[in-house]
Amino acid sequence: MSHAAVAAKRPSTLRGATLPNWSPWAIAAGSLAVAAGIGLAADLQSHIQWGLIAALLFLAGTYGIAARVEGRRQAKDRIATSLVWVAFVLAVIPLVSLIWVTVQRGVKVLDFYFLTHSMGVVADSEPGGGIYHAILGSLEQVALATAIGAPIGVLTAIYLVEYGRGSLAKAVTFFVDVMTGIPSIVAGLFILSLMLMFDMQPFGFAGSLALAILMMPVVVRSTEEMLKLVPNELREASLALGIPKWRTILKVVLPTSIGGITTGIMLSIARIAGETAPVLLLVFGNPFINANPFEGAQASLPLYIYQQYSQSAGSTAAYDRAWAASLTLIAFVMILNLVARGIARWKAPKTGR
Repeated sequence: MSHAAVAAKRPSTLRGATLPNWSPWAIAAGSLAVAAGIGLAADLQSHIQWGLIAALLFLAGTYGIAARVEGRRQAKDRIATSLVWVAFVLAVIPLVSLIWVTVQRGVKVLDFYFLTHSMGVVADSEPGGGIYHAILGSLEQVALATAIGAPIGVLTAIYLVEYGRGSLAKAVTFFVDVMTGIPSIVAGLFILSLMLMFDMQPFGFAGSLALAILMMPVVVRSTEEMLKLVPNELREASLALGIPKWRTILKVVLPTSIGGITTGIMLSIARIAGETAPVLLLVFGNPFINANPFEGAQASLPLYIYQQYSQSAGSTAAYDRAWAASLTLIAFVMILNLVARGIARWKAPKTGR
């Protein structure tokens, strides 16, 4: 065997000592054990304090061990990676805890009967009843809000990206940014002031108008970013063939970005589906089924949750119904997010080999 082949088989001596792959898990386990000991010794009642101590010990332990074995430069890299993981865990724990508590308490009364019946004449303090009227109201209100807000938002984004120049475009962009940050109660008060001017009673469509106001800036921003991702070469090629600009937008730009636009619309729907303040002011709630959003008070899931929880002080039944409705609302939002991801994958540009 030649000297070159022997040298190739020898392990490289240029690479220094490295920690094994299982070292982060070992450091994390040791940090948890030490944090538990400190918590017990200091009589810390909150497990959140234990977790924060464990996170600090994990970061300090990672840096100390890595600096001793691998050197300070590699230790800095490991501490940056550890910070990312700690931030990820700190973000996931509240989410998992929220879902776990909601599922644990919401499944007590969540069944087919609960989903297909309204409260009707059932008092808040009595067992029974359901959320069919609230589900119907939420679906109608959100659908109407989407029918109003989504087209306006998409057309506004098309104007800003494809046509917007000068002071008008800057003014539209400024007001979109302002609308993005307005509280939902402000949108509800705006529609309520219009209702009081015309002496109108609460009805479902009024809530849809407030939700559409909250939805439009989100759609504008998401659609604007998707349109900016379309390569200018596609627009220029279409225009070079003599195709008008409006037809280029309709046949080239929108089909290319339709996946991202649809995803943004779905995420904005998920955002407005849980708004409570506008429907509390404008829709007013109704224990009976009202399938007409243009006449009379109407229920919705967020409002139902608020009303049931506010009556749960002396009633276990109302408390259980509030958690079951919360679980239904979370499931609805999760389904919308999954649908948005599916559409994004389905409409993603296909790259050939």
